[in-house]
Amino acid sequence: MYKVKLRSFEGPFDLLVYLIETAEMSIYDIRISEITSQYLACIREMEEQNIEVAEEFMVLAATLIEIKSRMVIPREDAQGEPVVEDDPRKELVQRILEYKKFKEMAGQLQEAEERQTHVFTKPQEDISEYLENPEEVLRLEMDSLVSGFLLFLRKKKKIEDVRKHYTRVERERSSMEHRIYSILTRVRKNTDETFSFRDLVEDKKDKRDIIVTFTSVLEMAKERVIDLRQRKTYGNIEVKAGENVENDDILKRYSPEEFTEEVLSE
Repeated sequence: MYKVKLRSFEGPFDLLVYLIETAEMSIYDIRISEITSQYLACIREMEEQNIEVAEEFMVLAATLIEIKSRMVIPREDAQGEPVVEDDPRKELVQRILEYKKFKEMAGQLQEAEERQTHVFTKPQEDISEYLENPEEVLRLEMDSLVSGFLLFLRKKKKIEDVRKHYTRVERERSSMEHRIYSILTRVRKNTDETFSFRDLVEDKKDKRDIIVTFTSVLEMAKERVIDLRQRKTYGNIEVKAGENVENDDILKRYSPEEFTEEVLSE
């Protein structure tokens, strides 16, 4: 029997995969009796520590017990002959593989979101003046000096405009915590309403804003603050209030701090 130290699990399959990897088992050859005992022991320990065990944990526990019984007790037909059936673990293996695939995709999205926080854009500038006149000749004439000074002022103004643009973009692009807080306050005001994921994206032309909103709703679904539903593959995601939507501790956890203005050096 392996001794498992409880940690925070995102769901029943997160716990199940953790137990399988800890026991160094192959997903395609799970020792179902051993894993079932480990899983039930974790459930009992959660209850002893007054940790609320979600319904999906108990559903998976029942599934494991059923598979274990099917592997232990041979089935017979009406004539008493043994019935040969597919491996009872087959469906469970497929669900584990699907879970691991989506968890990996979620990790990639989070990494992409973190990379995008360090990406800045700048407005396009007209450099045709420099391409058409690559050589500049200094002339000590008053008109040339005035023109040069005016050109210097225009360049300086462009630098200031770019700096203001960066500062504005940094302020407007909210972090994941700000987006969760924004969505949560909106859902709490209309707990009976079904929201469209597209409506929750503030800037639909900004890929980073879409990614931030998507990872935010996934985090909120994990906390059971909202419920998500997608009626077909690649279809729109429907968002509704979850069982923890009125949890003030979650609201306080994601309350945004004041923005810190970032000063760009020349």
